[in-house]
Amino acid sequence: MDKSIRSRIASRSRRPAAESVPEPDQDIVRPPALAPESMVRVISPASAGDAVALSRGVAELERLGYHVQLTTPPMQADSYFAAPLDARLAEFTQVLRDREANAVIAVRGGYGSAALLDGLGWSRTSAPQSTPPHLPQSIAGLAPKLLIGYSDITVLQIYLWQRWHWTTIYGPMVAAGFDGGADRLGGYDLTSFLSAVGAAGASTSENSTGSAAPSGLNWTIPLCGEILVAGTASGVLLGGCLTLLQTTLGTPWEIDTHGALLLLEDRGVKPYQVDRMLVHLAQAGKFRHVRGIVLGEFPDCDTPAGSNVTVRDVCRRILGGLGIPIVFGAAVGHTPRPIRTVPLGVRARLIAAGEGKLEVLEPAVSSKQ
Repeated sequence: MDKSIRSRIASRSRRPAAESVPEPDQDIVRPPALAPESMVRVISPASAGDAVALSRGVAELERLGYHVQLTTPPMQADSYFAAPLDARLAEFTQVLRDREANAVIAVRGGYGSAALLDGLGWSRTSAPQSTPPHLPQSIAGLAPKLLIGYSDITVLQIYLWQRWHWTTIYGPMVAAGFDGGADRLGGYDLTSFLSAVGAAGASTSENSTGSAAPSGLNWTIPLCGEILVAGTASGVLLGGCLTLLQTTLGTPWEIDTHGALLLLEDRGVKPYQVDRMLVHLAQAGKFRHVRGIVLGEFPDCDTPAGSNVTVRDVCRRILGGLGIPIVFGAAVGHTPRPIRTVPLGVRARLIAAGEGKLEVLEPAVSSKQ
């Protein structure tokens, strides 16, 4: 493992004085931080990943000093899924109980994660009904660990938050981020990843993408976007892929956005489709108590022939009147730039000025190993 990486991983963040950060909710479940030699489980809850990209991503995780464990035996692709539903469900529920693993990282997104949730036996109004024998009735029977991913993984992250207030990490995946390397186009931003998983440095520095390494607990994620509505707001970071967030509406795990700084990003959707999703969320009341919004780049979302309306135009028209700070074009989730890693379920401050930035005010992880 690179010496510079080891020093950043080994150095732990310290909680600042109580008056500088709001007291965190007592019921938040913070998985243990990652450290050198931590075990990382790789799962495929959605579509199958490219074998070459998977190999490169595993090599990168090992370069960071982690022990990587792949599924044994390997899954067999089934149509546009990484494996049949029962195999993917069994893998996911098994890692929830795995006390040897410190984190679980998805191979890639694609499609298929939402179907797993029907097998987890949860009702919004009561304890789990007909709970599968391999899944415990309460968080006490689980082994919390960091769930890392983006895109289709959004529904799993929302589920864990809504059911158990379990913090997660919206960041690079094995064959969709880590495979591209650190601080490279098509890869991931090293500093924000190490900071989010609990390996924050003790002093402030910058890497090649301009991300500021944290000093103590508070640390900053440069969003590298543009300002749609200027201002500053604080709240709990929630959200993810716009399409997947919308699909939670009407389900037992429908996302609660009250008091949130909401992250919304996607790819491959036309401006009118983004319009439809944002209108749906607005009509469902999901923007009513949101304090700020971070929007991704929305790559491959070209304007249809005969129209000059862009996704940016749609976001400005529908969201601009909310009277809250909004940053568009952040390098999060689907982006050709190094993916910034964003912790979900933690308090943060959005500063919509310049290119925008997020100040993370509390850790997504506990110091317990």
